Amino acid sequence: MLRTVLITLGVLMLIGAAVAAGFGAWGVVPQLLIGGAIFSAGVVWERWRYRRLDTTHPQPGWQATGERFVDPETDALVEVWYDPVSGERHYLRVPPGG
Repeated sequence: MLRTVLITLGVLMLIGAAVAAGFGAWGVVPQLLIGGAIFSAGVVWERWRYRRLDTTHPQPGWQATGERFVDPETDALVEVWYDPVSGERHYLRVPPGG
């Protein structure tokens, strides 16, 4: 719900910037453009950056880091895996009792 509100607000700000530019109100165009871009890009980045937890083990060559934590959003136990070649991290949901 919040994502929808923020994207809608960002798009409305970008449309408002176009309308303001059309009427020659150049004083508000930068604020609307920057604000709209921040709202829209922030939501898209957050969606890409914070992915859902995986339940399948990573590819061979990945190493368990020994890090475990409880995901505050799902209350699931999460184990961190690391790819030494690319530096990418993989967050694996640990099954109950695992």
